[in-house]
Amino acid sequence: MKTSLIDGKKPAHFDTHIIGNILLDVAPLAEVKEEAMLIGVRNEAGEIYRLIGATKLNSFMNAVEELLDLGLEDELQDTEEQKEGCDAIFGEA
Repeated sequence: MKTSLIDGKKPAHFDTHIIGNILLDVAPLAEVKEEAMLIGVRNEAGEIYRLIGATKLNSFMNAVEELLDLGLEDELQDTEEQKEGCDAIFGEA
């Protein structure tokens, strides 16, 4: 899985936990956006500051599980539709 920070957006205080708990390769934003499934992560200001891209469904589900374990909530868990180009968007409750 690949990840990238979005320029100009402040990382959330829990960002180090994401990097520590999920095996991610840092890549250019354009490269991350080419992945089949995208997970957005919101900061305290409500902005998506990090994108995580997954090629396979099991990688995507593993990342979702890790983010849930960190106590984050997926605002798209009850819908099949994308939002802001993401298949899941996590942030603090």
